[in-house]
Amino acid sequence: MEEWLMMAGYSVGIIVLLYLFIFKILGLRIINSNEVAVVEKWWSLKGSLKDSIIALNGEAGYAPGLLRGGIHFKSVLMYKIHKYPLITIPQGQIAYLFARDGAPLSPVQTLGRIVPEANNFQDVAGFLKNGGQRGPQRGILREGTYAINLAQFIVITPSAIKSISSNLKPERSELISMQKTLAEREGFSPVVIMGRGGNESSDMMGIVTVHDGTPISQGEIIAPDVGEEHASFQDPEKFLELGGRRGKQIQILTDGTYYINRLFATVEFRPKTVVPIGFVGVVVSFFGSEGVDTSGENYKHGELVSVGSKGVLEKPLMPGKYAFNTDAGKVVLVPTTNIILKWNKTETGDHKYDENLTEVDIITKDAFEPSLPLSVVMHIDYKQAPWVIQRFGDIGMLVNQSLDPLVSAYFKDVAQTKTLIELIQERSAIRERAVLEMKEKFEKYNLQLEEVLIGTPKTTVADTQIENILMQLRERQIAEEKKVTYQKQQSAAESEKSLREAQAIAEQQSFLTKSKIQIEIEGNNGAALASRAEQESNQIIALAKANASKIKLEGEAEASKESNVGLAKAQAIEAQVKAYGGAEYRVIQEVTDKLADAVKNATVDIVPKTVVQMGSGDNGSGGSSGGSGTVMDTLLKFITLDKLGVSLQHISEPSAAPQANESAVKSEQGIDAQEKQPETD
Repeated sequence: MEEWLMMAGYSVGIIVLLYLFIFKILGLRIINSNEVAVVEKWWSLKGSLKDSIIALNGEAGYAPGLLRGGIHFKSVLMYKIHKYPLITIPQGQIAYLFARDGAPLSPVQTLGRIVPEANNFQDVAGFLKNGGQRGPQRGILREGTYAINLAQFIVITPSAIKSISSNLKPERSELISMQKTLAEREGFSPVVIMGRGGNESSDMMGIVTVHDGTPISQGEIIAPDVGEEHASFQDPEKFLELGGRRGKQIQILTDGTYYINRLFATVEFRPKTVVPIGFVGVVVSFFGSEGVDTSGENYKHGELVSVGSKGVLEKPLMPGKYAFNTDAGKVVLVPTTNIILKWNKTETGDHKYDENLTEVDIITKDAFEPSLPLSVVMHIDYKQAPWVIQRFGDIGMLVNQSLDPLVSAYFKDVAQTKTLIELIQERSAIRERAVLEMKEKFEKYNLQLEEVLIGTPKTTVADTQIENILMQLRERQIAEEKKVTYQKQQSAAESEKSLREAQAIAEQQSFLTKSKIQIEIEGNNGAALASRAEQESNQIIALAKANASKIKLEGEAEASKESNVGLAKAQAIEAQVKAYGGAEYRVIQEVTDKLADAVKNATVDIVPKTVVQMGSGDNGSGGSSGGSGTVMDTLLKFITLDKLGVSLQHISEPSAAPQANESAVKSEQGIDAQEKQPETD
């Protein structure tokens, strides 16, 4: 038993000695493939370091190189091994580095310069031997796995500060502050400019402020553009080599992803400048050289300059989207459509330039004090927009400081020359005059006046005088309208009467046509009867003349005959006189002729329009020989007989005339017998 215990003791001793020999004296170290180790040397024949941390020449201190995966022998009597995993940066992240050893920074530097020989900070000796500087570095670590010597470089990530020797409290506080600053600047992720809020199209841009390098020149507020070779601020060394200055940069970042060291440059997201349709953008530049005035000698309200100069640029921006650096200038939108300005506190135009305008307080010629609402329509030529902005600053100042006093004063002057009634009734004439007179004044301001509209004068609620006048005007107009209405109604009634008469005539047209034809027929018949009566009268007169002449000649020729013959002849003559008239024959003849002429030339209807037919003769005809004629025919006969001296009473006695005629015939026969008797004898 004792032997066994002795053997066990020997074995343990041997194991301990082997352990001490292998792991302590020989320093066996096993490094996994995903690990690295920093070698810290306890002592060296070459002495220790004085003002550095990394022992480049074998001094006591941290070795610049790393132990990679495998078996290594480092005696604990001389070396201390610091083993840790490889540094891995995830996709889409950025890691920052702080160098503990190297050359100091210059006064104009805030970050240590990038040393290409350092191979992304994996070669400490190359970093230090090629001018690497201590402090925060301009270079960054993008996604990937790196073998970083944490004794030289402290790696700062969003979740950790990776170091093997940052136990000093001040140093640790500085690193924590740096990590916090980077988190506030979103520095652990790249700058991504794209659709904000999930939109595919972006209206954003990046304004860059550089925190390292030489300051900008005195009097400048923004650093000039140094070109595109620095890959949009992703290569700080190239940017500074090209003469880049610290401060606000004129160059901006547009859509894309940028791996920018946020200790070197910060990025502020701002919306792009959009000039909508119906507007132009007048650029007021805060950056550039002193430009040459392009407005001409006659323009006394400021200067217009070309692109690249300070001041108001002579050429405006047309409608579109622009990545305009609003730290280097501003864009004043000027509408090119019609601008409606309303002097009415209850209404505003679409452009909102008239928010501060109210009705114009006026005093009329008849001492009324109403407020007059107005509307002015104007237009700004897009080529004249820079001139307007140079002169007035913006459209709001133009309206409030210039147009409001101008328009108000004009209409106050007009109101003093008009009574309230004239102001209302002559509004059209006043408006036309205002357009003509104010257009010239607007042109002096580089504006185009399109129209002036005048509203109805208003008063306070308590003032009813103007309302009473307007009521009287309304009542007067209503009376005029009623008058016109009554005239129209009267005209309509007359038209209706004429229409009804025309309808009645149309309904009786066939009867009127028949009556008219009958009248013409009866007129023709009457004219025929009158002509026949005249012919009969002439026949009777001619017969009477012939008989009288015959008797006269025969009487004179036989005057010397016997008394009985003369007596018989005298009796015969007397009988003829009774039958046809005697010495009155000439008078009767003249009267008959005049009567015939009067009937022929008379314009008054002698023949009645309606003819009443008398009884017919034996044969039933209406002729003059076979039957009775018309009333007119009979009347003419009666007049003719009366003028011849024949009594109408004798006519009514059928035997009177035949007896006279018979006596005359007998007398003639007696005379003839007496004349023929001698011859017989």
